[in-house]
Amino acid sequence: MIFKTANLTLRPWEESDAECLYHFAKNPKIGPIAGWPPHESVEDSLNIIKTVFSKKETYAIVKDDIPIGCVGLLFHPDCNHYWGEDSAELGYWVAEEYWGNGYATEASKAIINHAFSDLNVNEIYASYKYENKQSGRVLEKLGFKYLTELNNMNYLGEAFIEIAMKLEK
Repeated sequence: MIFKTANLTLRPWEESDAECLYHFAKNPKIGPIAGWPPHESVEDSLNIIKTVFSKKETYAIVKDDIPIGCVGLLFHPDCNHYWGEDSAELGYWVAEEYWGNGYATEASKAIINHAFSDLNVNEIYASYKYENKQSGRVLEKLGFKYLTELNNMNYLGEAFIEIAMKLEK
C-alpha cells in the first residue's frame, strides 16, 4: 500500500533505498534514542530493509522522493511488548535533518487511521525512552495517553526507562 498525506508519501521500503537509509541511520542521534544501533554500512542498511523494514505495515516516510524516516505498526509476535489480540504497536523515526516539521506526527496519523479503519485494530500502543521528549510530544499530539513506565534494556545491555502510551479507537 501507498499512503499520501499533505507533505509525505508512505510506501514500502525498496532495496534501492539502502544508501539513503544509511546516510540518515548512521547518525548516532537517531538509532540509540529509538533503541537500535547506528547503521555501520550501506550493506547494514540493506539488511535492515530486507528484514526489519520488510515486515507488513512498515513504510518509508518519503519527502520529495527521499526516504527520510520510517513509520509502522508491529503486531504480536514482532512487537516489543504483547498488548493484546486486537492491538498494534506504533513505531517511527525521522532523520535529524527533518526534525521539527511535524513529519513523524503526519506519517503516524495516516498509519493510525489505516489501523483503525482497515486492520480491525482497536488499541495502539507506543513507547519512548524517558529522555526522548520529542517522541513523547508526537504521541501526545496524536492523542495517546500515559499508560505506565517500563524498565527495559537497550542493545548494549544498558537499563533505561520507557514510557508506554495507549490510543484507543
